[in-house]
Amino acid sequence: MAEAGPITIAGAGIAGLTAALSLARKGFSVSIFDQATTLSEVGAGLQLSPNATRVLETLGLRPALESVWQLPETVDLADGKSLRRLATVPAGRFARERWGSPYAVFHRGDLQRILLEAVSNEPRCNVTLSQRIDSGGPPAGHGLQIGADGVWSKTRNHLQGAGKSRFSGNIAWRMTLRQADLPSFFDISRVTAFLGGGAHMVAYPLSGGRFNIVAISKGAALGENWNSEVPDRGELQRAFAGWHPELTALLRHAPEITRWPLHEVTDGAWHNGGETVLIGDAAHAMMPFAAQGAAMAIEDAFELAHFLANGADRAAALQAFEEHRRRRIARVRSRGAFNRFAYHAAGPLKLGRDIVLSLRKPQSLAGDFDWLYGYRALD
Repeated sequence: MAEAGPITIAGAGIAGLTAALSLARKGFSVSIFDQATTLSEVGAGLQLSPNATRVLETLGLRPALESVWQLPETVDLADGKSLRRLATVPAGRFARERWGSPYAVFHRGDLQRILLEAVSNEPRCNVTLSQRIDSGGPPAGHGLQIGADGVWSKTRNHLQGAGKSRFSGNIAWRMTLRQADLPSFFDISRVTAFLGGGAHMVAYPLSGGRFNIVAISKGAALGENWNSEVPDRGELQRAFAGWHPELTALLRHAPEITRWPLHEVTDGAWHNGGETVLIGDAAHAMMPFAAQGAAMAIEDAFELAHFLANGADRAAALQAFEEHRRRRIARVRSRGAFNRFAYHAAGPLKLGRDIVLSLRKPQSLAGDFDWLYGYRALD
């Protein structure tokens, strides 16, 4: 086992809380610090594929998750102008049978609440709110600091050679609506991605008869601000001009839309040899085109605990962790870049994409995801 001792985690989001549970399970004592006075995630749905839900089930969270998650039967691609279905990837029971765990959708806040409850009930874990760690290293008496403090990580700022946050040029427009207020073609049994030139929209059910909708298009940066209200919808309406009338009407009349500039983190160091390591968005924030940001944070957290528990020493454990995870992250980023190209295609490229998709059977498409959804994080 790598050198033991109390571990400090900066950030009590999904990455930090999952890391705390994973480390406690391996026998480590963990202190989590977050600058927020209360932990809440507003207005954001979440897709978690089987590679991530498998980790959460291993951590004993399935009974709690079953009360909040929805398990869609399929993940569909559709044309944003005609609504014509282009392709279908089976999920539901198929996902459990093929990849060993479910494909789930739910509110991000529900997952954070469940993780926090589990951490609060874990004797080896301690959570402190309204306190931020700015030193870039563990407090006195602690052996390691984990930076799980997101894309604008303060921990990363103290790590020599670490990557930098940069605006991607894209905006996520988020809204949560009642199912009763949606057009009839929104299907509660499916995740649907509507595709169009330079933009796309994803819709899926949440618990309580709600639907999460996120529309992604090009847009301007607004600084370090994830979640701002949209007083003027002109930018949004221009991005989706020419789409199906019922979709554009939805964007005009939705009672509340928030604007989330999408940032990513450039390649750089994830650790400094023994005192500090980054996980999740702090290390490698990526675009959401593969719907894997939260899943990669969960995998990072779980596998970091594995390497720390099994490494010869802390420095060697962190180096092995980074080398192992970089290969995985690079492949996921590549898939996201491919999806971005395909989802936002226009003109002849769109026509070619549609022809190719029309020739693929659902189970054949599912096979493309075996490397991603079937991945079993090291325990």
